[in-house]
Amino acid sequence: MHGSSMSGWLLMALSAATGAYCLLRMRSTSQQARTAAGGEAVMGFGMAAMALPAAMGTLPGWGWTVLAAVFAAGGLRALWQLRSSAHHLHHLVGSLAMVYMALTMTAAMASGGAHGGAMDGGAMSGGSMEHASHSAGGIPLLTGALLAYYAVYVLRTGATLVPAVSVATGGGGPAGAIGWGARPELALACRLAMGMAMFAMLLTI
Repeated sequence: MHGSSMSGWLLMALSAATGAYCLLRMRSTSQQARTAAGGEAVMGFGMAAMALPAAMGTLPGWGWTVLAAVFAAGGLRALWQLRSSAHHLHHLVGSLAMVYMALTMTAAMASGGAHGGAMDGGAMSGGSMEHASHSAGGIPLLTGALLAYYAVYVLRTGATLVPAVSVATGGGGPAGAIGWGARPELALACRLAMGMAMFAMLLTI
């Protein structure tokens, strides 16, 4: 996505860190928890890849198409899994939001390439990238709906996280009895971080 270099690096680091933690959660003994953690790990690393152009401006146009295809597949998987758990509805919305942003940036970069007239090894020049930044806008109604969804999701998850942290630090069990990959408050914090990152990325298109 597009923004200042510092915000791009921070968003990329946050997304990559949450993706890495979700990989740790995949060691859970619960099949449902492993499936959810796997989907969230892919989401985190995909968001890190999307944040990369804001920091370095090097993701080629075909890279956005690949991301769109990956998350389209993830969306189909989440749709199939809705049969067993309504929690996958959030994964479905997240996958569709990623597809939407990737396609929006693909169109913006194509427009920038057409008007800027400069391509270097598949990566856009600085002028073309700047043009893409201004031309990316997506569908305002859809962008607004996704922003509203993630704003509510962040507030709701944050409200849920507070009592979860209180219980976790309230001395309810021996220290270290629950592994880092299975702590419910950390899983909630991971989802909260990704929700905030998604909201920030939607603001930039």
